[in-house]
Amino acid sequence: MHDCISITGLGSVSPLGSTQAEIWEHYTTNFHCFQTETIQNEYVNTARLSTTAKAGVEALKNSNSKYKNLDNSVLYAIVASRIAIKNAAWNDENNFGINIGSSRGATSLFEKYHQDFLENKYAETLSSPTTTLGNISSWVAHDLQTTGPQISHSITCSTALHALLNGIAWLQSGMTEKFLVGGSEAPLTPFTIAQMQALHIYAKKEANFPCLSLDLEKNRNTMILGEGAASICMEKGEKPNALAKIRGIGYATEILKHNTSISAEGICFEKSMRMALQGHSTEEVDAIVLHAPGTIKGDLAEFQAIKKIFCNKMPSLTTNKWKIGHTFGASGMLSVELAILMIQQQQFISIPYLGKGKIPKQLNKILVNAVGFGGNAVSVLLTKD
Repeated sequence: MHDCISITGLGSVSPLGSTQAEIWEHYTTNFHCFQTETIQNEYVNTARLSTTAKAGVEALKNSNSKYKNLDNSVLYAIVASRIAIKNAAWNDENNFGINIGSSRGATSLFEKYHQDFLENKYAETLSSPTTTLGNISSWVAHDLQTTGPQISHSITCSTALHALLNGIAWLQSGMTEKFLVGGSEAPLTPFTIAQMQALHIYAKKEANFPCLSLDLEKNRNTMILGEGAASICMEKGEKPNALAKIRGIGYATEILKHNTSISAEGICFEKSMRMALQGHSTEEVDAIVLHAPGTIKGDLAEFQAIKKIFCNKMPSLTTNKWKIGHTFGASGMLSVELAILMIQQQQFISIPYLGKGKIPKQLNKILVNAVGFGGNAVSVLLTKD
């Protein structure tokens, strides 16, 4: 990276809530956010938005008749982005860019409109514009009244951190001074869950902790889907109001051997972390927020990559998927949120079923990882100063 990038605003809606105080309070407990519901006559674990987050989304939906026809993935992104720019004290005079992506996009609406088409043999009028992926950033821009560049994309589960990479590129090019980036996902639909079950990675067993993310001794896959959105405001340079600073970025893609796989050694993770750590000693890294989706192979591959880089001086390891599930394209930014909160509070959030483990004395540098199907990893180094 050529320049320091300051994160001056943060906003999210998730199973943890929608205010930073509420979210942090949830993080400091050992309770998960999963619930069991009946989908397609089957009991399934999911992590839906908290009651307060749902209320915020409903208030938005009812505030404007145009919003009633939008998918939840768009509504979540709007609410999260409103919170972020308020947090950063941006206003409609700021001509900032937007890049908010999603792995699936308008999943609920697409399934609904397609089912209507099968039954009625014609497509609804709004079935095209409201189900396009570009609808997310364009509606966020409309809501926030900015005329900067608007970009939406999908790079599966590393989507949000790829948005971060893209925003940094715009800032460092000098083409814009401010950029809003993030990810949004509303994947709790019958077809999406059935897809994950078809891959044999979805949690089946009832347990005190249904998702055993980062438990390297588990003998079953335990991924569970969650929903939510998170956005951050980025500005070039050292800003006095920075919540955290981005000091390193890395990215890598593996050659595909299978549509959903990464190598057992986590080659893409190793490459992306080494790139993000250029100019920084591994001993300076206090903690890592792992992608760790709760699958046997996925969790172990990432851990092996970390072990190869840090050897016998491993930083403290954590993740939030044991608590809120895998939110696909939003997951990387929700991990960034956890890292920022830990830096601000100077408190490490451990995973209860893994025991105490190593608790860092300070949290000045935290590495955040994300990876998508096909082995496209991104790593981001966040610092306090």
